Amino acid sequence: MKRIVFMGTPQFAVSCLEALLESECNIVAVVTQPDRPQGRKKILTPSPVKEAALKHHLPVLQPERMRNKEAVEELASFHPDLIVTAAYGQILPKSLLEVPELGCVNVHGSLLPAYRGGAPIQRSIINGESKTGITLMYMAEGLDTGDMIAVEEVEITDEDTSGTLFEKMGVAGAALLKRELPRLLAGRVDAQPQDESLATYAPNLTRQDEMIDWTRSSRQIFNQVRGLSPFSGGYTLWNGEVFKVWEVERPEENGPEAGAAPGTVLDVNNKAIVVACGDGAVRLTKVQPAGKKAMLVSEFARGTAMQAGTVLG
Repeated sequence: MKRIVFMGTPQFAVSCLEALLESECNIVAVVTQPDRPQGRKKILTPSPVKEAALKHHLPVLQPERMRNKEAVEELASFHPDLIVTAAYGQILPKSLLEVPELGCVNVHGSLLPAYRGGAPIQRSIINGESKTGITLMYMAEGLDTGDMIAVEEVEITDEDTSGTLFEKMGVAGAALLKRELPRLLAGRVDAQPQDESLATYAPNLTRQDEMIDWTRSSRQIFNQVRGLSPFSGGYTLWNGEVFKVWEVERPEENGPEAGAAPGTVLDVNNKAIVVACGDGAVRLTKVQPAGKKAMLVSEFARGTAMQAGTVLG
């Protein structure tokens, strides 16, 4: 039976690991990122993939840097015929790509060559895309540049956040991997080179990506916030302190005319905080003042000092 090493880190990758287990594959090791501090108390926490692997009694490797010679040698000692990765979080060195006879394949969260990089799912929502998908590809030395084996499209709706889209993409990725697995284990398959002229990039999100620019349109702010939720949310400033925005109403085609500078609060009621933006106004429905928990505006409005005329940002 062919020997498989699986490499992945977040919940998105767990679905792919489970697809391999359901296919009764011979998974000889699982590689994931080291445990990281989480939450306010900075508790050292294993990745979702590590938790899933341990539940199935699989050997787990957690090298700090996969490019280190020692890390490559340790993984190679498992003699994998095929390496499968999904959102592992590090670029694999050429020395590792050459280890398995059947190659290294990656389950990537976009329709390549669009959205190469570490945050394709979030940025597809932030950029207002109506569809995305999964690309199963052979890995190469570049960033998501390898030849494409198969793709699966996934619709993005206005109801999607990064959280819901990650779930949909995890299901699609697992199904695609399961479908193509017999071919991958039978030998190298024909794969299509990417068109470099169509390549776009989705770098990991930064604090700057979370800051709301009120001069942008209501649709752009809506997409930004749902593309950041439920992981980090967007933020602005109120009285010099961070004021997080977790949910924004879908913009109306004929929204209210603001008649005020972008960032000006037009109304605070038990349904929404109405804020002037580049093309009218946007309605915030779930927020988080500094030092407090996230809350619906219906709760926030009961005891807030925020009022019409307040300027955010």
